Amino acid sequence: MSDPGVEIDCRDLPCPRPIIELARALPDVPVGGRLAVVARDPAARYDVPAWCRMRGQEYVGEELTDDDVPRYVVRRLS
Repeated sequence: MSDPGVEIDCRDLPCPRPIIELARALPDVPVGGRLAVVARDPAARYDVPAWCRMRGQEYVGEELTDDDVPRYVVRRLS
């Protein structure tokens, strides 16, 4: 995947904090821009795509950071 643009580090935050931080950060991303959530919380794998469906945003996919932590990429649609 290409550079996400904005990345929020939620490595040490428990559920539901990664989703809360995603919701807080999205308004700072331009429409069409990408935002990545880096989170060790295993629920984030399911919560980020579900949040995108509920909020009308695009879930781009999952990749790993250089230190092997999951990074969930979202594209802002509105």
